[in-house]
Amino acid sequence: MASSGEEPRSSSPSRAGPGTEPTPMPDAAQLDTGEDFEVLEDEEEEEDLSELPPLEDVGRPAPREDTQPSEPGRGDAAEDPQEWLDVLGSGLLKKKTLVPGQGVDTRPRKGQDVTIRLKATLEDGSVVEENPALTFTLGDCDVVQALDLCVQLLEMGETALIVSDAKYCYGAQGRSPDIPPNATLSLEVELLAAQDAPDLELLSGKEKIELANRKRERGNFFYQQADYVLAINSYDIALKVIGSSSKVDFSPEEEAELLDVKVKCLNNLAASQLKLDHYEAALKSCNLVLEHQPGNIKALFRKGKVLAQQGEYREAIPILKAALKLEPSNKTIHAELSKLVKKHADQKNVETEMYRKMLGNPSAAGTVGKCKDKLSWSIPWKWLFGATAIALGGVALSVVIAARN
Repeated sequence: MASSGEEPRSSSPSRAGPGTEPTPMPDAAQLDTGEDFEVLEDEEEEEDLSELPPLEDVGRPAPREDTQPSEPGRGDAAEDPQEWLDVLGSGLLKKKTLVPGQGVDTRPRKGQDVTIRLKATLEDGSVVEENPALTFTLGDCDVVQALDLCVQLLEMGETALIVSDAKYCYGAQGRSPDIPPNATLSLEVELLAAQDAPDLELLSGKEKIELANRKRERGNFFYQQADYVLAINSYDIALKVIGSSSKVDFSPEEEAELLDVKVKCLNNLAASQLKLDHYEAALKSCNLVLEHQPGNIKALFRKGKVLAQQGEYREAIPILKAALKLEPSNKTIHAELSKLVKKHADQKNVETEMYRKMLGNPSAAGTVGKCKDKLSWSIPWKWLFGATAIALGGVALSVVIAARN
């Protein structure tokens, strides 16, 4: 593989909000960089992917029960509906002010770094998260959507209760081990501070690496939740951070680490784009990886799969052969290459048949016709030749007889 070892994670716990808690990770031997390799495999096919681990170890979501207990605060909402704000108009995300703030003008803006006090509870009242000073960039999807959507409605110093459907928190998969699938959450939030995000040009190498990794890990979280649009958004933000100009000199080690994070983001960006059938975009992401690392097996494999999805078997086969040459024992590449070779052969047979029909079929009817034409001409020529031979023979015989006389 191009790299090995578990991907580095942010070392700043104060910025790790809801949605950033990792699920239990598989054994280290099953992971390399945390990127998803098996991104184009057919859902129905069972293949040996032990050598090509997924982006995250995603557990199977439990089925959602038909009946759900009422969310905390929804009883209050029924009694005093005017106190609740239906944020999206669907009843799935509601906000109620507990302690008023300092005025509408003090609300934070998208792109600012905000700090909040957070307490998250389940419907039974059990606390699943408490953070006295959680900091994140508003609008960057650094936290669950319920917070991203509601914190921008808070006034400075305001404390509010947010009741959110699982759709805007941890969805059908939940967060192991404390948040079950399809769990409604109550979030008590106080807005403590809001300030403009730091200038990317002034970040040190270490700060830029940490920021890019945080955005990438959010992308990994959304990928795990099968929310590929938000995953693409997070990977794009991470790439924007990495590609931003800088007024600070970086060490060679920092430059190398930034490139490593960039390659991981591009590989996972391609994985997300493929899930949405955005083949041209995925091909572009793979090519960007290969510009930096021509021998990146994941990018080669993914590029071959993209071309195969587009029916370009002639181009896909040599790319997969190149990947297989780099890792001859890889069973997944072997299997995919075998499938493509067969599909390419079938494609050529179909094309040959199509061309035959377009140009006409010089087969049985044509052959019979030719034979008839040939036969119709061959009989007269044989008779003519025989008659000529007999005539010449007669002339020669006459000459001989005349000479004897």
